[in-house]
Amino acid sequence: EGGVFKAHLTFPKDYPLRPPKMKFITEIWHPNVDKNGDVCISILHEPGEDKYGYEKPEERWLPIHTVETIMISVISMLADPNGDSPANVDAALSIQLQKEWREDRNGEFKRKVARCVRKSQETAFE
Repeated sequence: EGGVFKAHLTFPKDYPLRPPKMKFITEIWHPNVDKNGDVCISILHEPGEDKYGYEKPEERWLPIHTVETIMISVISMLADPNGDSPANVDAALSIQLQKEWREDRNGEFKRKVARCVRKSQETAFE
């Protein structure tokens, strides 16, 4: 949509055995990004079994992943949100965002996304 969203990818000392963390530092309105900018996608979740049974182990972090595979996953997430796996489900903002995305995707949700895109374009080169 033309937005320029800055993010930090922080690698743990025991990378590649554990996944990095990704955080948007530019405001973004997305069901899989929490209010602090933390990205919630399977590829960045700790390896192994999901204690909630939602994700398969092969969907989670594997040491074969690279910055390229992470970025491809994030780009895919941005284009196609996973409404069944919202970030920070307990936060009021996330619940509101999920409701807007599911019930009024072309209304209020789209307006808020457009505002974030405009803001990102204005601050892209700061």
